[in-house]
Amino acid sequence: MTKDQITAVLERVRAWPEERQAYAAEILLVIEAQDVSPLRVDEWQAIQEGNAEAERGEFVSDAEMAAFYKRHGL
Repeated sequence: MTKDQITAVLERVRAWPEERQAYAAEILLVIEAQDVSPLRVDEWQAIQEGNAEAERGEFVSDAEMAAFYKRHGL
């Protein structure tokens, strides 16, 4: 992708709704952080999905957690 193409995309992003702009900025910051962090984008997405599940009140049962701990010797 050329610098002109990047500039064009960023100009279009400025016309997006604020929520989409914020999401795009968040993704770009994660990508930028990869230069100094071992966290990959797919790991970040998994964290975001887990946070969203928690916000919706979607948790595993105590029995499922007990089985997990047992499986992993904890």
